[in-house]
Amino acid sequence: MDGPLSGLRILDLTRILSGPFTTMMFADLGAEVIKIERPEGGDLSRGTAPFIQGESYYFISVNRGKKSVTVDLSSPEGAQVIKDLIPECDVIIENFVPGAMEKFGLNYESLSEINPRLIYCSISGFGQTGPYSNKPALDIIVQAMGGMMSITGEPGGGPVRPGSSLGDLVAGLFAATGILSAVYEREKSSKGQYIDLSMLDCQVATLEAAVGRYYSTGDIPGPLGTRHPSFTPFQAFETLDNWIVVAIVGGVNDQWPLFCSAIDRVELIDDPRYVDGHNRTLNYDALIPVIQESISSNTAEHWLNTFSDLGIACGPVNSIDQVVNDPQINHRNTIVNVPHKRIDPVPVVNTPLKFSRTSGNSLESAPDLGEHTKQVLAQIAKYSSEKINNLIENQVVGVDDSE
Repeated sequence: MDGPLSGLRILDLTRILSGPFTTMMFADLGAEVIKIERPEGGDLSRGTAPFIQGESYYFISVNRGKKSVTVDLSSPEGAQVIKDLIPECDVIIENFVPGAMEKFGLNYESLSEINPRLIYCSISGFGQTGPYSNKPALDIIVQAMGGMMSITGEPGGGPVRPGSSLGDLVAGLFAATGILSAVYEREKSSKGQYIDLSMLDCQVATLEAAVGRYYSTGDIPGPLGTRHPSFTPFQAFETLDNWIVVAIVGGVNDQWPLFCSAIDRVELIDDPRYVDGHNRTLNYDALIPVIQESISSNTAEHWLNTFSDLGIACGPVNSIDQVVNDPQINHRNTIVNVPHKRIDPVPVVNTPLKFSRTSGNSLESAPDLGEHTKQVLAQIAKYSSEKINNLIENQVVGVDDSE
């Protein structure tokens, strides 16, 4: 069955993570993604660890289901190849340094003259305008400058980078949202448009209540460990043998009395310091050691069963091996295998989107470098075999070495 984005054609001029993650989501949902790579080595992530049987898992995981075409964008002939593909494409997405696409003659103004319905998305560290626009930026830079690292970690500790590339991945999610919004609007206007996406803007957009706490109190938020800034208890606790998380939000159906009974601390129920979530948070330093002492007395399994039976939100703090083998994860097909031409099928994280009708295509292999150059140029750009061979001979485009 075709995916919900079947029929949408994406020209992907991105590399490493933020852009490839965006186009991976499109490929997973059935769009045709044509990945443009440099002839010499291709996307840098092809050589990025970790490796599985000699192949970059990093590259496979975010480039599955795409077609690879190699083009030297710095040459006029290479730029013309892109221009000849543009009339047949719905979207172009790139994450070069601002100004690079204009140097290639492939900026939005130039390409929209060829295809007025074209949706063009540029992902960059700081956006196309502003005092930082020409600065280089990778994930850790925008996490640091966007405030995320300042509110992550334990109180009193140094800045901590979250264990995932949130600067890149969040930008990819916003890029996909913006592109699909423009595709929807195009149905009404018949016009394409340009999307200027800043990774820094996206990172600030995920600060949630931290910005609100600063503006409302004047205090500068800092790291809180696993705790919530407004609700208590709402954090990780160490049990006799493992860590668990418990979350009580308070309010009309405050589960505080149930929780106190479960941990055998009924004297806390009527203590005026802990009458609601707000007061429990104000008196956090006095309360948490008491709760921790009780929870340390028994195992994670005991507490998870006890709290679950009472309807109190809780869960284990899983390691990655526990995550990928979790029965709920397995039931939802969250980890699936993608085929590969040279090695065993590779387990990757599936799209989390579950559709009732357009469930999407099964995930396909990541492409070899230049694997689809001839096919795409012949079928989409309508190039003759003679013209394609001439471009190959002049090293304007490249093909898979195994051809």
